[in-house]
Amino acid sequence: MSNKIAVLPGDGIGIEIIAEATKVLDYLKSNGLDIEMVEAPVGGAGYDAAGKPLPDETLALVKESDAILLGAVGGPQYEDLPRELRPERGLLGLRSELGLFANLRPQVAGRESPDVVAGLDIMIVRELTGGIYFGEPRGIREKDNGEREGFNTLVYSESEVDRIARVAFDIAMKRGKRLCSVDKANVLEVSELWREVVIRVGADYPRVELSHMYVDNAAMQLVKWPKQFDVMVTKNMFGDILSDAAAMLTGSIGMLPSASLDANSKGMYEPIHGSAPDIAGKGVANPLATILSVAMMLRYSLDYATLADKIENAVGRVLDNGLRTPDIMADGCREVGTVEMGEAVLSELSA
Repeated sequence: MSNKIAVLPGDGIGIEIIAEATKVLDYLKSNGLDIEMVEAPVGGAGYDAAGKPLPDETLALVKESDAILLGAVGGPQYEDLPRELRPERGLLGLRSELGLFANLRPQVAGRESPDVVAGLDIMIVRELTGGIYFGEPRGIREKDNGEREGFNTLVYSESEVDRIARVAFDIAMKRGKRLCSVDKANVLEVSELWREVVIRVGADYPRVELSHMYVDNAAMQLVKWPKQFDVMVTKNMFGDILSDAAAMLTGSIGMLPSASLDANSKGMYEPIHGSAPDIAGKGVANPLATILSVAMMLRYSLDYATLADKIENAVGRVLDNGLRTPDIMADGCREVGTVEMGEAVLSELSA
């Protein structure tokens, strides 16, 4: 039966990078991959089309799809909208409505920059549907003295920690069998519970070496000695920050894909960068993170690991050939734009 893929370009450079990623899928489809792609608006495009960042029709589509390919959301023209109508609420809505609780962010130092940390290969597993981004109550209120204060709630249940820990332990079993759980158990009760549950789950994985690290130290260690890590697991906000910081160890945030999975491995796949409105429409955005997100989609949700390998190898050969978008440009390489980079990957795929 055909796999249905919801394609959500979103805003800014999302439109340009998704166009190159879908060309890869079209090529695979023409060579036997049984898929159907359906496009829909989300984020600012969703607001423009239907008055809200996650239109009802888009939500219905993603719920009936086998996987979702997302570009990026956001733009300065939407910053004055009420919070619930801003593009980012569409992204949070997708995560919560689909139960996409496990965010996988590989941090691999490749061929694309002279400043990479040779041999770096970290998988950051970020809890995605709980924590301070979703906790209630939240808001801005006025105190008795007339001063306003903002407030958010950081909360995790045992079951939420248990399920993300098991995802991380399972991944560690397939890699170097080392897992570092990042928390702030010295000052946060939520992190005390987090650590307790991770230790308990670890008893079911005796072959995995489990360690713990406070988030501030983890940030320092990523800068000082990143290759000490294999798999890292952490809560939503910590994972958001640490994975973006670790991205720069690889040379460019424009190179890194991600997967957000539910309990049945249905997932949403997207580059970890944003909509980059400053370069939108200029044809210079790096499409490789989005193309590599397609590879993750084939591997984790659609069960086509061989095709995923082919895409990743094609990207590697393009970089070996010295092609670079501006964000990863290096001496001795040839600068290309979004479309030319996408065409180069297609050429390697078909070689």
